[in-house]
Amino acid sequence: VLFSIDHHAGSEENQPGWEWHDAELWDADAGRLDTLPSFRKTLRKAALDDAVVPMVGRSVQISAFWDRPCGMVFIDGGHTLEAALEDLRGWASKVARGGTLAIHDVFPDPADGGRPPFEIYQMALASNLFEKARAVKSLRLLTRR
Repeated sequence: VLFSIDHHAGSEENQPGWEWHDAELWDADAGRLDTLPSFRKTLRKAALDDAVVPMVGRSVQISAFWDRPCGMVFIDGGHTLEAALEDLRGWASKVARGGTLAIHDVFPDPADGGRPPFEIYQMALASNLFEKARAVKSLRLLTRR
């Protein structure tokens, strides 16, 4: 079973006026983006209803109550330093020994993308809890020692 943790309000670049805004995801009643209906529809189409459990909320709130080790944690969250640090601090300790911490949008060259995912990747390595496993484009995979 995979638990998908997301507030479903879109990231910074999904908001009105930004490059990746999708007006079809705008909830006029709530006055904000709501990606949950689209996510659920995608799960149904892929026949993944029984395999993926959507957990709607902020990562920092859910991680505070999470008490089980995870075989894999995939961080693909906000690109502010605050959001990236919340994800790392909230979830890195929950990765089981031998498990994987995956961090998306890691760009060593600042010209290629934002810095916070790269910075938390460096922090995870410096913690000595993780070792490099693999890099695929901007995705970095670490293994918990």
